[in-house]
Amino acid sequence: MIKFVKTLFLILFFCLLMGTVAPGPVQAVSTPSNPALSEAIAQFLDDIPGDYYTIMGIPELKRMVDPEKALLIDIRQPSEYASGHILNAINIPLRTLPENIDKIPQNRPVILYCTSGYRTGIGVMTLRLLGYTNVSAFPPSIQGWKASGEPLEK
Repeated sequence: MIKFVKTLFLILFFCLLMGTVAPGPVQAVSTPSNPALSEAIAQFLDDIPGDYYTIMGIPELKRMVDPEKALLIDIRQPSEYASGHILNAINIPLRTLPENIDKIPQNRPVILYCTSGYRTGIGVMTLRLLGYTNVSAFPPSIQGWKASGEPLEK
């Protein structure tokens, strides 16, 4: 049942992300009438750790990427990536994560970042819904990296 709920959330998420669900009139939100669904949703939300899978500091990010061989993924658009990215980061735009799942390992740490952290949170939750347990976010993202005077690779 939980796998079904996660799949349903993923489908709805991508439909909304891709703009395939037309917005309708705003309606009052009610608790789902299916107790199993309500329980699955509550469990999913309870499972989100307090630190929300985050790596907050640049020193921590550098420490993870070097010795642990974490994969750093820039989920911005290719033009944003080309304008400058963190050293050794690969580019997999947010909307293409499912299409590029074969490039994302499950046996070593994976760290996502974007411009400001917004897309990073969506990307982390997307990969979590797809069964990844090794994914973290770098919410300072490229803005925090640049503000600290760190170099960009082009």
